[in-house]
Formats: sequence, C-alpha cells, structure tokens
Amino acid sequence: MVDLSSFLADNPYFSAGFGLIGVGAGVAVMRQGARRGADLMRRQLLVSMEIPSHDKSYQWVLGWLSRRGAETVRNAQSNNNSMTWVNRRIAKAVLPRHLAVQTSYKQHDNGSVSTDFTMVPGQGKHIFHYKGIFIQVDRQRNSKMIDLQSAAPFETVTLTTLSRDRQIFSQILSESREFALSQNEGRTVLYTSFGPEWRPFGLPRKRRLLESVVLDRGVSQSIVDDVKDFISNGKWYDERGIPYRRGYLLYGPPGSGKTSFIQALAGELGYNICILNLSERGLTDDRLNHLLTVAPERSLILLEDVDAAFTRNREQSEHAGYQQSMVTFSGLLNALDGVTSSDERIIFMTTNHIERLDPALIRPGRVDLKTYLGNASPFQIKQMFTRFYGQEAAELAGEFTAALAGHTVSTAQLQGHFVMYKKDARSAISGVGRLIEAANNAAGDTRN
Repeated sequence: MVDLSSFLADNPYFSAGFGLIGVGAGVAVMRQGARRGADLMRRQLLVSMEIPSHDKSYQWVLGWLSRRGAETVRNAQSNNNSMTWVNRRIAKAVLPRHLAVQTSYKQHDNGSVSTDFTMVPGQGKHIFHYKGIFIQVDRQRNSKMIDLQSAAPFETVTLTTLSRDRQIFSQILSESREFALSQNEGRTVLYTSFGPEWRPFGLPRKRRLLESVVLDRGVSQSIVDDVKDFISNGKWYDERGIPYRRGYLLYGPPGSGKTSFIQALAGELGYNICILNLSERGLTDDRLNHLLTVAPERSLILLEDVDAAFTRNREQSEHAGYQQSMVTFSGLLNALDGVTSSDERIIFMTTNHIERLDPALIRPGRVDLKTYLGNASPFQIKQMFTRFYGQEAAELAGEFTAALAGHTVSTAQLQGHFVMYKKDARSAISGVGRLIEAANNAAGDTRN
C-alpha cells in the first residue's frame, strides 16, 4: 500500500489528471457562484415591468415607444454635428436595430388612398435612453400560446431598468395613456364586435357637430337633455336601487337621420360608438350578453335595424328567415335588462318599421324613450337650406319650402340635392322638380 501511494504520488500523469479535475471542479464552482451572484445582483439592482398583449396599455406603450424612436432618430440626425462624441455614441446605441411596421390605411371619399407607416420595436431586446435613464425593452412572442380575445399569438413587452429608477415605469404608463388619448381627441371611435371583444373600425372619425343634423323642432334638444340628465344622475339611480342604464328607440322612414343623429350625439357628449348587428351570423346569446357587458367606457351602443332581426311574430320571423344569427328573442331581452345585464350603459336602437317590433322589446325598462324621426318637415327644409347656403339665402329658403309643399322628401334626399347644387341656391330651387321625381321613385321602390 505504501509503494502504491508513493507510485501514484510520483506518477506525473496521475498528478496532472487529478490537478485538471480539481481545476475543472473549481472553475465549475466559480462559474456557478458567478451566475448566482449575477442573479442576486440582478434581483437587487434591476426591476422589470411586464405588459401582456391582452392588457389595454400594451398598444399604448408600443405607440409611445414608436414616438420615442422617431424622436431619437430626428434628434440624432439634426444634432449630429453639435453633439459630443459621447452623446453620438449613446444616440447610436439606443436606436432600435429590429423594427416592426404598423400600417394604417384610409380610402377617402374621392377615391384617393392615404397610408401611414409607424415603426415600433420588433421582436427581441432593445435599449433606449429616457430622462437620463437607460431602459431595456424585451418584446417576445409565444407562438404556442394564443390570445383568446384577439386570436393572435400571445406577446409580452418587458421593460427593465435599475431598481432605483422604478418610478420611471409609472411615468411611461401615464405618458403612453395621454399620448394614446391625444390621438383620438376631438374624434369619435367606431367599434365593431370581433369575437368576444370590441375592436376599432377604421381610423377615428372627426366628431360630427350636433347642428349638422337637422331634426324637427325641439326633437334633438329633448333627446340630448334626456341623455345628459341620465349621465349626470348615476348616484340618484344607485340610491334608489334602479338599474343605471337607459334605452332609446329612434324609428321612422329611411333617410330620416337616425344614425346620423346618434353619431352627432356621440360627438356632443365626447362618447364613442359600439355598433352591433343582431343579424350577424355566429352571434349567440352568450356572446351578445358578453359584448354588452364589456363595451368600452363612455360609449353609445347602437343596435341598427332591430326589425330585421326580430319581427312582431317571433315564430314567423324564424321560419321566414329573418333570424340570421343564433340570438334568441329571450336572449336579447335578458341581455338588455336581465339579471346578468350590465349597468352604466346607454343603448340606441333604430328601426324603419316599429310596427314589426314585439311590444316586449320596447317596453319601459328596455326602451325608456321612443322618438319618431320622420320625413323632412317645413321647419327642417328651411333650416337645412339656410345651413347649406348661408343666412344671406334665408329669403330663398321660404321659396324652396313652398316649392316642396305637398310632397314627401327625406332629409337624406334633401342633403343630396343641396350637394348637387352646392354653389347656387337659385339652381337648387329651379331643380326642385328633379328632387320630387327622385323622392317619388324612391317611395315607390320602398312600397314594392
């Protein structure tokens, strides 16, 4: 045994191998210690904020980051000569190297098309410099997980900075929200249903002035006053245990301004509009109830042409093919004022044929205010004429109104007539025969 020990101790190959094993083990221990030490330092020195793609602030932060990136590029280009060497290096370091494009597309009434491209940080890690603080942006996509609401791959954006600068996250979220809201300021966002959620339809539209929709004397103001009174009396409803929701029905012939007035009312209130088609294929009772519950705040919910989905005779409507969707009549009633229906809600329904609606649908509690919007009255004709041609043509408004006496025209037909003769009030009067003929033909088509 002594000889064997001496032999192994004196053997250079064994000593070298044992030494290599020891060095390897030591390196492994050091590497593991360094990794744990780095993780400990990271936990102590760094702080992260994760934003999932299903959170509303996700798009806000991406929009804010795209604006910051654009400002960084402009500053780097405009100040390249005046910047110090250090600042130039910082500017180049924080420019994102991997970008993703978001395209907005709009087709104008004249047929022209305009597009706008926005660059946002793509997948991967990026560094940007904000208020003297370096922040890492890590945008990751999990292709194996799907966002059930949008049917898109699940994504996250993670912001990381020094723990001492954690207050910057609150500032970024606040600025992102303000920036997003400023993009829609003075505009009305139209939402349509997409699966179980509401999505903006097209670009936000310029708010329509309430004065641009001319209703009969006092009609517009009575609806506006009722809606504003409802909005300002939420506490009154709560104290008396009354469901805080309001339903309106606008009925009358086509072209009488029902939808146009709702758009103008939304602009007056600073609200958006959620448009829901009850005849949409695939719409079910559960989905309808869910959509009404999760409607965006400060929005008017619009159910257009409810007579097309449900008629007075419920069984006949289903056999005649009126029932396009899977929504049942009882499902609609429960969604409007059932146990699971939501509060703080304003619903507008429109119809051209109120006589086709089941009384259960338009009883108080589901429809609190019914308003008839008919064809153009003499008051509306004068008001619209003066609005199109100015106060200097006010005297001609009476002549134009007299020329239409005994004839039925809609406000939509009047507007089309005025657009045709937009530069000459006299020509509008001399061409009134064409307007009457078009109105009579349209009335005949409707009866047929």
